[in-house]
Amino acid sequence: QVQLVESGGGSVQAGGSLRLSCAASGRTLSNYATGWFRQAPGKEREFIAALSRSGSSTHYVDSVKGRFTMSRDNAKNTVYLQMNSLKFEDTAVYYCAARLAPYASDSSAYNYWGQGTQVTVSS
Repeated sequence: QVQLVESGGGSVQAGGSLRLSCAASGRTLSNYATGWFRQAPGKEREFIAALSRSGSSTHYVDSVKGRFTMSRDNAKNTVYLQMNSLKFEDTAVYYCAARLAPYASDSSAYNYWGQGTQVTVSS
């Protein structure tokens, strides 16, 4: 019964930064593993990052390691994706997801999804 709402997307030049937010309501995210996914036109939905239920362990796809950082603010009941050194190939709709189980990289494992937020990186 958790609801997720993403925000923070927009247009940015290559090399710039954005921070995406995923605000949760209805339930506390301390009970959930959370993840970020993205999908570009004509491409498959791609796993980006995940955070364990404890909030102490993060996992990233190789293409964003060293550039993206996922975190959670328990007081705000919000997860974040800090994106630095953005590239044109990062352009996609970004989705936040959650599940009452350990983290997973398979999108089908997640029960709850936000509406998505567009990130456009110009070259």
